[in-house]
Amino acid sequence: MTATRRLFISVDPPAEAVAHLGSAVETLEVSKANAPGRSTRLAARELWHITLAFLGDVPVDRVDRAAEAVRRAVATAGGPITVSLAGGGTFGRGGMTVLWGGLAGDVAALRRLAVALRRELRRSRLPHDAKPFRPHLTLARPGDRVARDLIAADVATLSAYAGPEWSVDAVHVVDSQLGPKPVHTRLASVPLTSES
Repeated sequence: MTATRRLFISVDPPAEAVAHLGSAVETLEVSKANAPGRSTRLAARELWHITLAFLGDVPVDRVDRAAEAVRRAVATAGGPITVSLAGGGTFGRGGMTVLWGGLAGDVAALRRLAVALRRELRRSRLPHDAKPFRPHLTLARPGDRVARDLIAADVATLSAYAGPEWSVDAVHVVDSQLGPKPVHTRLASVPLTSES
């Protein structure tokens, strides 16, 4: 059996942006309902990221191709991208509900980077999710563990949220290990500079 890694490609908000959003998330119903013996499946702050592309299981001997695809895509980015965490909403419903935080700022440039990245992944013959890029940061996967009206209240709170601006400084190839305590390990990071 071929050894694989479960990969995604992402950008990460800086510590200040994470702390700012984290303070807002603490006030949400999904956080208040999270207690020992009653998980609302809050995402750990240290795992917060914006996925540009999800590859899934990739043979270990092809992981370097993913890093090269990122390098080629970043070369087309045209320099730093300034965004902020702002707004929010849900995906799915019932047992599949996901609560997310959104982005503001130069989201169009981030979208162009995601498109370029997917083009380079296709060129490298690497698998990736074909769903359109929807810039977001997953906050929780409460499913039906939290009442719909409380989730609606959280979405209303998030819709008024606006965090500090930050510059995307790098794009990362990440190995994701699932489980009760997921682990994300950066396998490669490509800086996003003014020369990109």
